[in-house]
Amino acid sequence: MSSKRVALNADEFVKEAVGIVSKASERGVVLRILGALGVYIHSVDRPGAVSLYEKLGRFKGEGLVFTDLDLIGYSKQRKEIIDLFEKELKFKYDPYVKALFAGKRLVYYHPQDLYHVDVFFDKLEFSHDIDFGNKPGKGLLELDYPTISLAHLVLEKLQIHEINWKDLVDLAVLLYSHNLCSLEGSKSRECVDDDLIASVLSDDWGFWYDAMMNLVRLKDMLMNKLAEGALTKDVVELVLSRVNSLVNKVESTPKSKAWIKRSKIGTSKPWYRQVEELER
Repeated sequence: MSSKRVALNADEFVKEAVGIVSKASERGVVLRILGALGVYIHSVDRPGAVSLYEKLGRFKGEGLVFTDLDLIGYSKQRKEIIDLFEKELKFKYDPYVKALFAGKRLVYYHPQDLYHVDVFFDKLEFSHDIDFGNKPGKGLLELDYPTISLAHLVLEKLQIHEINWKDLVDLAVLLYSHNLCSLEGSKSRECVDDDLIASVLSDDWGFWYDAMMNLVRLKDMLMNKLAEGALTKDVVELVLSRVNSLVNKVESTPKSKAWIKRSKIGTSKPWYRQVEELER
C-alpha cells in the first residue's frame, strides 16, 4: 500500500467515499467500503466511539488520517466499475495493476491526487481469504451499506497475521460500539453477526488460529491501557465481555473436516499467506 495519506479531513473523506458507493448504487453496481474507514463510518455516530478513538490515540497528532479508500465489488460488474471510475469520475488508473491484477484488483487515483482507491473483486486475499461471492444480488456485499457488514469488518481485521496497533484500535472501537447479534437476540446491521464469524473460522484452521491470537492481543492492549489509566474499567470490561463471548461462540461451533485435518499439522507448516505490499 502507498504511504501517501488522504488530503482530506475525515468528514470530507467519508462524503467522497459514500458518494462513490452511492453513484455506483444508482447504476445498479455494488460497491462497499472496507477497512479503517468502514469501521469509522459504522462507529463514529455511536455513543463513546469518538472518545475511545481519542483515548487510544488512533488519530493523534494529525487529526483523522486515512491512507486510502478501500472498496470491494463483484467481478461480474468489473466493466461497469471501470466505466464509473474512468468515464464518469475521471479517475486515473494504475496501468501496472490493471495489466497484472485486473481480475482481482484495480487501483485508481483521484483527479486532483487527493487520495487513491483500491478496488477488490469478490474476495479479500491477504493473510487469509474472506469470500463475498461473485453474484450481484446474491452475494454477501449486500448485507450492509455503504460498508461491508460489521462481521466482515471484524474478520478483515482478525485475518491479519501481523496485526498492528491501529487495527487493534479499530477492533476495540468496533466491538465497543456494537454488540454481538447473539447477545442482542436478533440480527441487524447494527450488531456483529458472530454466527457468520464462527462459521468462517470453523472451516479454516489457519484463519481461526490467527484470529484467536489477535483477540488475545486485543485483550492485552486493553488491559495495558487500563493499567496506564488511558481507559476506564467499564469501557474495558464491556469490550472484553464481547471478545470473550465471540471466542466462546467460535469455540463452541462444530469444526469442518478440513479444519480438523489442518489442525493436526498445526504451526509446523505455514498457516497464512505472506502478503507483499504493492509498490506504486
